[in-house]
Amino acid sequence: MLKNSSILITGGTGSFGHTFIPLTLKKYNPKRLVIFSRDEMKQWEMAKLFSNDSRVRFFIGDVRDKDRLHRALNNVDFVVHAAATKIVPTAEYNPFECIKTNINGAMNIIDASIDQGVKRVVALSTDKASSPINLYGASKLASDKLFVASNSSYASSHQTRFAVARYGNVIGSRGSVIPFFLSIKNKGTIPITDKRMTRFMITLEQGVELVWKAFDDMIGGEIYVKKIPSMKITDIASVIAPKAKQKIIGIRPGEKLHEQMISNEDSYSTYEYSNYYKILPQINKWSLDRKRIGKGVKVSEGFVYSSDLNSEWMTKSHLKKWINSNKNFIGRI
Repeated sequence: MLKNSSILITGGTGSFGHTFIPLTLKKYNPKRLVIFSRDEMKQWEMAKLFSNDSRVRFFIGDVRDKDRLHRALNNVDFVVHAAATKIVPTAEYNPFECIKTNINGAMNIIDASIDQGVKRVVALSTDKASSPINLYGASKLASDKLFVASNSSYASSHQTRFAVARYGNVIGSRGSVIPFFLSIKNKGTIPITDKRMTRFMITLEQGVELVWKAFDDMIGGEIYVKKIPSMKITDIASVIAPKAKQKIIGIRPGEKLHEQMISNEDSYSTYEYSNYYKILPQINKWSLDRKRIGKGVKVSEGFVYSSDLNSEWMTKSHLKKWINSNKNFIGRI
């Protein structure tokens, strides 16, 4: 699917891009892979990593700027939309800016992709888009809906297909709980918001594989959800700082006790596969389309995929082994 193609990734200098780019170059050998982002310093630093690879190109731009996107998407076959305003408190205090990037930016990606004849677009989503309680989650839910519905917009006269890849907490990524706990593990106390709290655990490599799967499988309008293990926040803390005292500080504004990726309401159009779920859109009766369903098995009504109700759990020994194997990566991207 992606071999010898032209690929563009928005927000490509972020955590996902740092993993997606080298893995995709190695596996698919695209003729061109364009990193589209607005931070020139991050692009400058990333360019050093690929200075001898003529396939990698850099394009300064913002998803808020439709004209710039239109230029960047010229002769592009596939798009990964990873750009977003993601920090929950930042979105709460800067709501207009969050909407400009996460919603208006999504609209610009859709319009520019259609105008330039892009074949397929996969937009990255988040667990916070399922039953959202904060603006970031609500804006990503709106973004998901835009990408899903745009498969049938413009009287179906365009050929661009859109799908969504949704996953939860990325282990060890910049700004996540593991590098934070590691940075304070010798202080004697680890702050815990709530001892009942659970989180999904996914590696960036697994996130990349989900996007690859979406590109290969999509008909249009699907939301792909990776099956991943859960872990209690107290267990994460005890692995990182076994001798530290755990101090309960309370849940922060906009924070959930448990992460959720498939809601009760989504269960009516969700299908299960060997290592992922697929939420099909109920519009146009696409949830009944045999091509979109494929070999999937419909989940039971009322099914919820949340980190506390998960059937798969990561052990402390597994997490400890992962941390020891990824010391040079944690918190850097």
